[in-house]
Amino acid sequence: MKTKNERVVIDGLDKIILRALMNDARKSINEIAKTAGISGAAVHQRLKKLESSGLISGSQVVINPKILGYKTMAFIGIYLDKAMRNPEAVKQLEKIPEVIECHYTTGHWSVLIKILCEDNEHLMTLLNHKIQTIDGVSRTETFISLNQQIKRQIQL
Repeated sequence: MKTKNERVVIDGLDKIILRALMNDARKSINEIAKTAGISGAAVHQRLKKLESSGLISGSQVVINPKILGYKTMAFIGIYLDKAMRNPEAVKQLEKIPEVIECHYTTGHWSVLIKILCEDNEHLMTLLNHKIQTIDGVSRTETFISLNQQIKRQIQL
């Protein structure tokens, strides 16, 4: 791994290590070392450098929300009456556990959020009683996802 113009440049070994972890974050350093043809200590050292560079920002367990009963995914464009209301609106959105992503955007909306709900009734309740009641929200536009067809990270 090198840095060039404040950008991290990774080599072939880094890619092997990162791809292995992207496929299975629980893969052991020794398994990765065998695949890469280097020692476990070398893999460990490279991982530490990749983490300190900020390229690796963590690892996580991915929960299947459908198993917990969350079957409706929706994207909601939120129109704020004034741009200066954004920080307070985001604080209020953070209090809603069903909001799993929030983006400050260009275009028609001030904010775009991604939410998970049990069903359409749950979605309607969230909209009417939690999201549209936030100070500064003038209106919303909702898009229900019928099926997530692509989910991936950046390719290495």
